[in-house]
Amino acid sequence: MQSVWTKGNEIRKREPLPGDMEAPVVVIGAGLAGILTAYYLKQEGIRAVVLEADRIGSGQTKNTTAKITSQHNLIYSRLIRTFGSRMAAHYAAANEAAIGEYERLIREKGINCDFVRCPAYLYSPTETELLKQEAAAAESLGIKAAFGTDCELPFPVAGVTEFARQARFHPLKFLSEMAEEVEVYEQSKVLKVEERRVETDKGTVRAEHVVFAAHYPFINVPGYYFARMYQERSYVIALEGAKRPEGMYLGIDSDGLSFRSCGNLLLLGGGSHRTGVNPMDKTGVGCKYGMLRNRALELYSGCREAYRWSAQDCMTLDGVPYIGRFSRRRPYWYIATGFGKWGMSSSMVSARILTALISGRDCLEADIFSPDRHFTAQAAKELVVHGAYTVKGLAKHLLPSRKGKMIPNCPHMGCRLEWNPEEESYDCPCHGSRFDQEGNLIDGPAQTDCKKRKDNENRHAEE
Repeated sequence: MQSVWTKGNEIRKREPLPGDMEAPVVVIGAGLAGILTAYYLKQEGIRAVVLEADRIGSGQTKNTTAKITSQHNLIYSRLIRTFGSRMAAHYAAANEAAIGEYERLIREKGINCDFVRCPAYLYSPTETELLKQEAAAAESLGIKAAFGTDCELPFPVAGVTEFARQARFHPLKFLSEMAEEVEVYEQSKVLKVEERRVETDKGTVRAEHVVFAAHYPFINVPGYYFARMYQERSYVIALEGAKRPEGMYLGIDSDGLSFRSCGNLLLLGGGSHRTGVNPMDKTGVGCKYGMLRNRALELYSGCREAYRWSAQDCMTLDGVPYIGRFSRRRPYWYIATGFGKWGMSSSMVSARILTALISGRDCLEADIFSPDRHFTAQAAKELVVHGAYTVKGLAKHLLPSRKGKMIPNCPHMGCRLEWNPEEESYDCPCHGSRFDQEGNLIDGPAQTDCKKRKDNENRHAEE
């Protein structure tokens, strides 16, 4: 299952790390956050070496819907309540600035990546009050937002909240050009980080500063991010023959869908669920892609599916990314994770904040994103829910596969894996690691494959 972005878009290959070296900064991960961080550090005169286990953009960057927006669902009224207007304004300003910075880079460098300014909308078929509150909250923080009732969607809505001058683009075309500006080593998997020493399967890099920008940090202690985040999967189908809206749309209800145009295609997304918790229909088949196809045919008679793919997103306990120093115990380590569904704007925000911290400059917006920010009541509730999934996963034992084999518990922390019929993978409900049917690692934080072995019954039969 390839996303629409990967079709026909090959990023130039880079050589692996040639051996041991030293650098002021080492960045782990060559997605948008890692590449942009290295780029801005270079503009400050600071050399940054980027290490990538696979290929540039091979992680979550290629699976996005590529909306560059400060509209992150119903967030601003909540941020004002929990963090206050000053910190909420910092979140708004950082994400609005991210849109403008993408536009500046694309224009100055002449990057052909289908960048388009367009409005972004939240919608609901039944709800109006929450949409009005969000529009008022965003306006109070300096974002041009408004509530209305007219929209381009092929079904009636009770209301929409519009954010003006947001954007969409082709993420891999942009990433390909920006990667030419920085020093990247591919096929160089980081195995261990000890103090200022980053060990890979190709050599060791010693650095004054270490940036973790590889989606989900594989280091458990310090930081304890495994207890402060979980992962979600969501699904997208690209449709031919469907009416394409000018704006981008996101439903705020539990069954809400995402709409955005992409050339002659319409991207229809939805079906989010916690990784490792994917309900099946009565026949044991996954129902997320089926749901999207059925909705597509209801809304756009005669449309055809051209692509389908899924994304995995790190979700923080309070809905705000962790961007800043990794831990007080490692002030020279930095982290960019927990972007939720908003990886494009969050990647730019991360790059600018981390560059400021490493270069010793002040950054007002850093407070709201700091991993050390105060623990909210909502975060406490989410911690209890997240902890329950972890306890349940750890309490289970080995999982039989469909072929009479057994896949052991997740090598990250020992949680039992669950079968995902949608993508024929084994997924961890605790922290989101994923493995194919043979036990090969697909997504972290696990760093190693699962080892298969025959189940007890088959072993006894062989004896």
